[in-house]
Amino acid sequence: MQAVRAAFRDECARLEQVLHGLDDAALERSTPCPPWRVRDLLAHVRTGAGRLAGMLAEPAPARAEVDAAGYFDAAKFSPPLDRERVDAARRAARELPGAPEVAREFGRAWRATDEAVAAAPPGRLVRTRHGDAMTSTDFLRTRVVEVGVHGLDLADALDRPPWLTPTAATVVVEVLTGGTALPPHLGWDALTVVRKATGRLPLTDAERADLAQAGIGRLSFGG
Repeated sequence: MQAVRAAFRDECARLEQVLHGLDDAALERSTPCPPWRVRDLLAHVRTGAGRLAGMLAEPAPARAEVDAAGYFDAAKFSPPLDRERVDAARRAARELPGAPEVAREFGRAWRATDEAVAAAPPGRLVRTRHGDAMTSTDFLRTRVVEVGVHGLDLADALDRPPWLTPTAATVVVEVLTGGTALPPHLGWDALTVVRKATGRLPLTDAERADLAQAGIGRLSFGG
C-alpha cells in the first residue's frame, strides 16, 4: 500500500500543479476522449481520484473478488456505462465555473482519498460502484492508472510534454502488463507501454503476437 499510495500522491500532486497554471480557455480545449473537453475530463478524473474516500466509509465486503487488472474488464466500457460516464463528467464540469475552482476541487478530492487511506486498517476491503469487491490497495492502483493515463490525454490536449511521474509509471505498467516482463526487443519505454496497452497508440500485428506470446493481454481501458 505505501508504494501505491506514494505513486497516487506523486501523480495527483503533479497534475494539481499543472491545473494551477491553466486558464479558463484551456478548459474548453478538445481532448483525445471525445466528446469531452478538458473541463469534462478533469471532472471525471476528480471524481475518480476522490472515490475511495467514500468507499472506505462504507461497510467492508467479506472477501476480495477482483484485482486491479480485473477491475478494467470489458463490462466497464459497455455503451450504457460509457454514456453514463460521459454524462456524469459533463454534469460535474458545470459545477466548476473556472480554472481556479477546478484545481482547488481536484486537490480536495485526492487529499480526501489519501487521508482516508492513511486512516484505514491494513488490508481493508472495499466495494466499488460497479459492485466489485477488492482490496483498497488494488482499488488505489486503479486510481493511479486513471490519473496517470488521463494525464497523458490532458497533456496531449494542452500541447504539453507528458508528465507521468516515475512512481506512477511503475504502478501503471505493472497493472497493464499484469507484472509480466515485456519482450526486450520491443524497446518500449513506460509511456509507450501505457499508450500501446490502452489504445492510445496502435499495436502492429507483430507487436500483438509478441505480447500474446509473452502472456500479456490487452486491457479494455478507454477514455
